[in-house]
Parts: sequence; C-alpha cells; structure tokens
Amino acid sequence: MSGHEIPPGAAVGQALAHESAALHVTGQALYTDDLSVRMTGLLHAWPVGSPHAHARVLSLDVSPALSVPGVARVLTRADVPGVNDAGVKGDEPLFPDEVMFVGHAVCWVLADSEDAARQGAAAVQVTYEPLPSLITLSEAMDAGSFQGAQSTLRRGDVTVGFAGAAHVFEGEFELGGQEHFYLETHASLAHLDESGQVFIQCSTQHPSETQDIAAHVLGLDAHAVTVQCLRMGGGFGGKEMQPHGFAAVAALGAVLTGRPVRLRLNRTLDLTMTGKRHPFHATWKAGFDADGRFTALQVQLTSDGGWSLDLSEPVMARALCHVDNAYFIPHVEARGRIARTNKTSQTAFRGFGGPQGMLVVEDLLGRVAPLLGLDPHELRQRNFYRPGECTPYGQPVRHAERLETIWTELLASSDFHARREQVAAFNAANDHVKRGLAVTPVKFGISFNFTAYNQAGALVHVYKDGSVLVNHGGTEMGQGLHTKMLQVAATALGVPLASVRLAPTRTDKVPNTSATAASSGADLNGGAVKDACDQIRARLAEVAAGRLAVHPDDVRFEDGRVFPLGHPGRGFPFRELVHDAYHRRTQLWAAGFYRTPGLHWDREAMQGEPFKYFSYGASVTEVELDGFTGAYRVLRADLLHDVGDSLSPLIDLGQVEGGYLQGLGWLTLEELKWDESTGAGRGRLLTQAASTYKLPSLSELPADFRTSLLQQATETGVVYGSKAVGEPPLMLAISAREAIRAACAAFGPPGTPTLLASPATPEAAFWALHAARTPSPPDAPRATEGVPK
Repeated sequence: MSGHEIPPGAAVGQALAHESAALHVTGQALYTDDLSVRMTGLLHAWPVGSPHAHARVLSLDVSPALSVPGVARVLTRADVPGVNDAGVKGDEPLFPDEVMFVGHAVCWVLADSEDAARQGAAAVQVTYEPLPSLITLSEAMDAGSFQGAQSTLRRGDVTVGFAGAAHVFEGEFELGGQEHFYLETHASLAHLDESGQVFIQCSTQHPSETQDIAAHVLGLDAHAVTVQCLRMGGGFGGKEMQPHGFAAVAALGAVLTGRPVRLRLNRTLDLTMTGKRHPFHATWKAGFDADGRFTALQVQLTSDGGWSLDLSEPVMARALCHVDNAYFIPHVEARGRIARTNKTSQTAFRGFGGPQGMLVVEDLLGRVAPLLGLDPHELRQRNFYRPGECTPYGQPVRHAERLETIWTELLASSDFHARREQVAAFNAANDHVKRGLAVTPVKFGISFNFTAYNQAGALVHVYKDGSVLVNHGGTEMGQGLHTKMLQVAATALGVPLASVRLAPTRTDKVPNTSATAASSGADLNGGAVKDACDQIRARLAEVAAGRLAVHPDDVRFEDGRVFPLGHPGRGFPFRELVHDAYHRRTQLWAAGFYRTPGLHWDREAMQGEPFKYFSYGASVTEVELDGFTGAYRVLRADLLHDVGDSLSPLIDLGQVEGGYLQGLGWLTLEELKWDESTGAGRGRLLTQAASTYKLPSLSELPADFRTSLLQQATETGVVYGSKAVGEPPLMLAISAREAIRAACAAFGPPGTPTLLASPATPEAAFWALHAARTPSPPDAPRATEGVPK
C-alpha cells in the first residue's frame, strides 16, 4: 500500500475531537508551570530588566538583593560555566554587558517565592551609560543599521519587463508586527536528578534546540541535559527560538543551587521581553500589460529584526519566496534586508514571513486595480499561475490548476457575483455606511527553508497485550498534532484508537528533532510514526502469514483484527498476533525516521525547490463600515482551503477558522506601539497588556462564518495524502483587509486608488475613507505609461 492510500475503516480521516479537549475544558490538562507544585525546595526566578532601550552596564551590585528575606542567589554573567549566549548566531548574550532593549535582563534573582524574587530584583543596583537608540524601522533605515545577510531573488530582467509594460506603477507600503499572545506565557522548570542529569520541563516548540542551548550555557554535553514538553498553551512560532534562554537560566540556577528552579514570565514580562512578528517596509515597482497581466515586479523588503538576528534571515527568505503569492510574474527582482533596532528580537510567527511577502503583492493589486480599470477579483484571477509555470526561485507550481478550481468553487458557493450587486445597491442607498466585498487567494509553500530541518523521528512500542505507545519529536501546542499522530499510528497498525497512547515529547526518546513549525509537524512526524509502525507491521505480517498460510503481503490489519486478503472471517485479534510474535522473539518496537524527499535550495542564489508542495486556498469576506468613525464589522466570511486528504477534518476546520481569525487580528486590530519619544521612556512597549493591545475574540468572528475543505485533493507522497494546515489559513484574512479597502473606496468616486494602512484599524479605515472622499489622494501610487511592445 502506498503512503497516501487510506485503508478501509481507518482512523485517519475521521472527524475527531482534540485528544486533550476534555482535559482542556475541565482544567485537568497539565502545563509546564503546573508541574512546579510537585517540587520541594522550589526557587522562583525574576529578571532585573533594563529601563533603557540601549545602554552600557557600568556596574552591577547584587548584594542588596541577597539581604531580602527569601532570596537564595542572584545569577550573573560570572556564574556561566559554558557559553554566555542564548541563541544560535552568537549574538544573544544571556547576561549582557550592553543592554539592547527595554526589559533586557542583566541578571536573574532566585528566591523562595515569586514575591521575594521580585523584591530582590528591585533591590539590585545597576549603573547604566545610556547610548543612542533606534526604535522605528524608518530610523534604522535612515541610519543604515542592518544585520545579517541581504538576499536577492531574481528571474528574468525587470528592465525588459518594464520596457514592455503598458502600465507601470510605483508605491510604498509599511505593515505592522504582531504579538503572539499565547494563553500560556513562557515557562521553564529545571531540576537535577540523582545522577546529576539536568532535566528541564519547558514550554518550547523546539526541545532539541532548547537542549542544545542549555547544554552549551552549562558547559555540558547534550546527553547530560533532557528537555520535555508536555504541552503548550499556544505557541504560534513565539516558542520556537525564544524559550531557550529562559530554560538555560532555570537550568543554571538548578545546577548552582541544587534546587529546582521555576521561571515563568507574567504577561507584562512576556510582552516586554519576547519577540513579535516582524514589521516590514516595502517599496515596489510593478509593470502590467494592456490586459492587466504582470510583466515585471521590483521589490525592496526591509524587516525590523529587533536587536539580534534570531530567525530573521529565514523569515526574510520566506517573505521573498512568497511575494508572488498565487501570481505568475515573468520578470522579478526582490531584495531583502534586515534592520537592527533597539527592540525585542523579532522572531517566528505563524506564516514565518510568508504573510508579509504576500500582503505586499495583495496590497499592490488592490491599489492598482482601479487604475487599470479592472475589478480587483478579475485582476487577481488573470494573473494566477497556470499548470507548467514556475516560481521566481525556479520551483514548478504543482497542481496550479487547484487555484482556478478553488476560486471558481468559492465564487459560486459564496454567491459572490450576486452579492456584489447587493453591496453596490446598499452603498448607493446609504451615504454614511458602506459595505465592501473582496476575494483573495493563497498559495503557500510547505517545508522548512533550511533543508536539513525537514526530518523527524519517532519511537513506537507495541506491548505484549497489543497496546501501543507512540513517542515522536513534534510538540503539541493546541493545534491537534498529537490527535493526528494517534490517528496515523492506529491506521498504520490497523488497531482501534483506544489502544494507542502518546507519550510526552522528550529529547531522550527521540533525539535531534526539528522545531514543530513551518506547518510541517504532521507531515514530518506523521511520516516518522508511519515508518515505525510499518516496520512493526511488516514483522507481524511475517508471523501472521505462517498462521494464516498466506504470503505476508496478503495479510490485512483492520480494526484490531488480522486476516487474509478477502477473507475477514478467517481473522483473529491483533493482541493474539502480538502474543505469538513475542513468543517467537519478534521485535515489537521500532524507531521511525522521515526525511522530506526532493528538496534542494541554494541560499546564495535563492534558487531551487525548497518546498514539498503548495497549499492553496481562497476566501471571500464582506464588511460593513461606518463613515463617521471607521468602525467596521465582518458580516460574512466564506473560506475554502486545500488540506489534501484531511488526516483529521474537525482539527483542520478548527485550524482554518483559527488561522483566519488570527490573521484578521494581525491585519485589522493588533497594533504594537512603542515609545518613540526622546524622553526617559523611549523604547518602552506601550501596548503591554490585554487592556492596550486589541486581540480578536468572539466579537470579531464573522456573523456568518462558512468554512469548507477542498474535496478530492489527495497530495501524493505525503502521509495518507494529507497537506499541512497550520500556517496557510492565516493569509485567508487578507480578503477582510481588501473588503475594508473596498468599503472605504465606496465613499469616493470610482476609479481611484484607496490607500489603507496595516493594520487596518478603525482609525486607519477612517483616514482611508476620508481620503477617498477627496478627488485625488496625495500619496496614491504613481502611474507612468510604459512603452508597449
């Protein structure tokens, strides 16, 4: 049976609830910080954070803290036995001599209670020499403050493309960042066992890298450090790189004191100290022929990386690789660079640069469509990839026809064309309230940019009673990965779901794992789990073949029974087979491994095939906008998304809906504000609580929310024909932003471009509709006539 064929009665494809859903809603699900109450002699860690965005540490006196009752120790740079660095680029000192953002921790206080640790931190005396700081992206660009590699993605010759264009436009666009705001803040719990092994419980998406960083800070080999992630209360990329330093601090404290150490950030600390989605600035020049098809695109992308590199380079690479989104552009020149500012180090966030790159081209199309005399949906459809075409980095767009299929099906199911007429009639009848309707596509590449990360391991045990235990390298952050892995294992072994259990993710069970990120958790770990199960099943088939008097290839495993092909009545229970196999000394466990085939990538040339496949989708959103305030509400959203043959449809529907809502937050609500003044608070994050940072909630859900998965969408070569679902749906929310643009435009005369800030908050929408009421917005895209061929 090939890897994508699903046997009859399989657990894969069933619409199951999340495996921990009941535990979540009853409060019984344990998270990292819940485990601390089991520890005796527990110490609590609290940081001493810098009040300056940029300053040199002149002196550090921790002795006053040691006089605070309950304080046991203060960790400083002098205590580090190994490498004083919390990152993988060598640019993130764990205990800095030079602070680079407000909240940068210069030392950590350990105490018997969190309150004592906080008081101890307040008593530490630090003398700083303030230094000039760069807070905004524009300040960094003006100062020439950049870090890391600068990349260029090219295809063809943009000079030729512009020369042959009937229309050429230029524009500028700046888009904001986003706070992860996972429900569970960063948490680590470290202790030593009787042999001196360092054991770290951590809310981390990348346990192996947490292990590596903690080991090198402690000056230990990796085998002396074990990291476990039971589950996370959300991650969204914010726990891919950022947990490592916190885990290292907890581990260092445990080693030096011999007592368990708990480090959990409260919400304000988490917001102040951890990275966000990268804000971007873009300048672009686009050429179109007389029919509205791209001839050329020239883009300069600049991201705000914050104070250190973190994952900014691969984030930029993915942004460059997604600036085309779903559109074929013959001539492309896209440049990327990373600014260095005195803010938190910006990091992975759902979509990993893809949303930023895609938003640039979608904003561009929304702006120029009126100038081309085309409806935006028509302009988008005319530029879709067709079968046989390649991306600017040289990868064939496999199944490009699905874009047209999804687009056509969605326009029909959403009644798009009839609703456009209804919206036009509504707008004609209302002066102070307007509606907007928009549809946008998604094409998103699935795999890690860094080819080596596209591997995974698993360890599967079958016990003598026929029950199954699965270990894999992926982490569960609420996205349903464990649920899917249970379904994969049950399907591969042909046993009921009830007989399979998952063990927590641990580095001493499955080593050298990649982060659960890049939407590849189910692809990679599912492949590894299936490989392990297939090995066990092949051994069991040999045993069963003797008992059934058939060839091993003709042995079938279904619903806990084993039988000859075509003769289910001659079968017997799986547990009996396992009993027989054990007494024949058959190995009943296996280590599985999976590496994504067919990937290659030249990071310098920005050419190759970095993705296993593309996930496709489209969305239609309708909004209503108040002309007096800019306030709007989403009336209806229709989503159609390609997940291949879904491993777990209920989980996937939840991911599509959740991704859209989180994207809606990024694009329309969530606005990070930093103190840009020259005063004492310069560089401070002003939106450091739920009271000042607006998150999407139930009130932002579309009043009419319709979500469907594309049918007959098998993806061959992936576990049971499935596709990734984590990140791609976030970009479906771009249609909401474009609907807001359409509603703003309805306040003015037709045929003029409408500029809309990102995020498109009510304030931004108000200024956009206010500008639409004037004959010619002063900063519209500049249009120049090209020379036709």
